[in-house]
Amino acid sequence: MNITTAQLREKLKKGEITHLIDVRTTGEFHSERFDVQPLVNHPLDQIDSLDLPKDAEIYLTCRSGNRSGKAQQRLQELGFTHVINVEGGFLAWQAAKFPVTKTKNVFPVLRQVQIAAGALILLGALGSLYIAPALIWLAVFVGAGLTFAGLTGTCGMAILIARMPWNKAMQSQEA
Repeated sequence: MNITTAQLREKLKKGEITHLIDVRTTGEFHSERFDVQPLVNHPLDQIDSLDLPKDAEIYLTCRSGNRSGKAQQRLQELGFTHVINVEGGFLAWQAAKFPVTKTKNVFPVLRQVQIAAGALILLGALGSLYIAPALIWLAVFVGAGLTFAGLTGTCGMAILIARMPWNKAMQSQEA
């Protein structure tokens, strides 16, 4: 079952939701999130350890609805019976101009990935022209990684960047 962000907001206003879970990485969650209660962070890669009753009504969200859809499917496989995915996730919530909380001076992981990928592709392309032709493989490798991420919804660079010290430091300050 899915729900729109407008429907979610109405249910939150009425106090009908007790379990709203954001399955993004901890760094993403702490950089920007819905400004609502109850909202907790439980990353997708740890979804198997969710400690709630199997019959609890659970609402899942992420950045766009992709990871929360995967979490929904996994929880249903684990025997959870009332799992609802928030369509469009944080992006739809933000587009509707619903309240959000953002941590200042912190780039979301996706933006960090865009900066890193763009810089590596530029380095590989220009380096192949001016330094060594073999550097073109750097651009090819990063481009292939971005293609894989787009097709699968799994980005190795995002996972790696989320584990970087500056993101870990920010996570520990927010926790």
